[in-house]
Amino acid sequence: MGDQVTTMDRLTAEDQLMLWPDEIWPQDIGALAVLDGGALLDPDGQVRIAAVRQAVEARLHLVPRFRQLLCVPGRWLGPPLWVDAPVFDVADHVGVVPLPAPGDEATLLRTVERLRRRRLDRSRPLWEMRLLAGMPDNRVGLFIRMHHAMADGIAGVAAASALLDAGAATPLAVPPPWTPVPAPTRRDLLADNLRRHISTLGRAFSVLARPVAAARRLSAAWPAMRELMAEEHGPGTSLNRMVGPDRRFALVRTSVDVVKQVAHGYGATVNDVLLAATAGGLRALLRSRGEPVDDLAVRVYVPVTLRRGQLGRARGNLISQMVVPLPLGGSDPGRRLTQIAVETAARKARSRPSLGSLFRSRIIRRAFLRAANRHPVNVTTADLPGPMAPVNLVGARVLEVFPVLPLIANVSLGVGALSYSGQLTITVVADGDGYPDLDVFVAGLRDELRALGAVAPVSSRPSAARSVARRG
Repeated sequence: MGDQVTTMDRLTAEDQLMLWPDEIWPQDIGALAVLDGGALLDPDGQVRIAAVRQAVEARLHLVPRFRQLLCVPGRWLGPPLWVDAPVFDVADHVGVVPLPAPGDEATLLRTVERLRRRRLDRSRPLWEMRLLAGMPDNRVGLFIRMHHAMADGIAGVAAASALLDAGAATPLAVPPPWTPVPAPTRRDLLADNLRRHISTLGRAFSVLARPVAAARRLSAAWPAMRELMAEEHGPGTSLNRMVGPDRRFALVRTSVDVVKQVAHGYGATVNDVLLAATAGGLRALLRSRGEPVDDLAVRVYVPVTLRRGQLGRARGNLISQMVVPLPLGGSDPGRRLTQIAVETAARKARSRPSLGSLFRSRIIRRAFLRAANRHPVNVTTADLPGPMAPVNLVGARVLEVFPVLPLIANVSLGVGALSYSGQLTITVVADGDGYPDLDVFVAGLRDELRALGAVAPVSSRPSAARSVARRG
């Protein structure tokens, strides 16, 4: 028998937080991959979808959440929980979508946007995989997405990777038998919720019994909380707009070695280089719109994982949030990267509570919303580790993978990076109405990467400059 729920599988506070804005701004995370489709296509050029479904189903026991439903109980029955789907058909989740001609990158991205706009069906497990057929050179696109309540970025990469093979194609294993566990009864839910309340009261009394320790924890977490809700902000920009339903996408490619060389030369991290490139893109965008940038710093969300240990087995959400000011003034990209590296190092040293524990209280959520209106953050970033070695699907090698970030409220621009098999791929996702000139931002981001390679300290300059110029 495969993995089954043996206890009440309630969503954590972090997972529930991802349901909060979902009615207005769908909170799906995903990835777009490009595969060498030779092994995926039959002699007529059609995707061998039956083989793909068989391969995915053989691995679903590694991702038990993919056969579970989100259940939201009624009053007094406690928070949402995951329950096994009474019936599961892999064909509901894995399918083929033909690309319109000419099947180029622009067509691929428009198709991803069309798929993204369709909400995941809550009567089924909240994920899907679509093979995008019709690309040139026998290539096939792959778009996989899941609800953010299932996983954060790191757990999402782990879940998607579990469905793929490492190295050469391997014979399909016989999937372990799966029998759904019956959903808990109302009586079970009521009893479990009562136990939860008693446990919560016990923890509250424990905190009251140790006021000094509680005060120390609050004092240690206060700088990070202030960073999210109370820091000063610069003048308003055209970036500050409420997110609508449409998205624009753009893709940027470079290599992990290039970015690591640049980062090493400045005593920075790969994530710092991503932030510096984002700053370069924002500088170019706002200057093209006639907005002053010389004394401007744009605040950016940077997720911070609270996980320790084996990331490949990560599940659910376990993150905090850092807010980093990106300086847009000045034309020296090296100086900008150095400033960002110093700032992020100081902020990473702060103690950070998880987002779920921070926003469990409705009072704090309301305070955060008021603070977000006063001190808007309009950009989010993410730097995710992917598989270090090539992976494949039914013998079709995954050539490149791009993360797809969700947007929310007035966070109208997202820049996500993912390292995979020596590549660093960047996806820019923007509000459709707010960024008709997204190409200007992308060009600025690429220019900043090239410039950082060209002005990097001598120890990393030669190979970095050549490679960034070649792959940008």
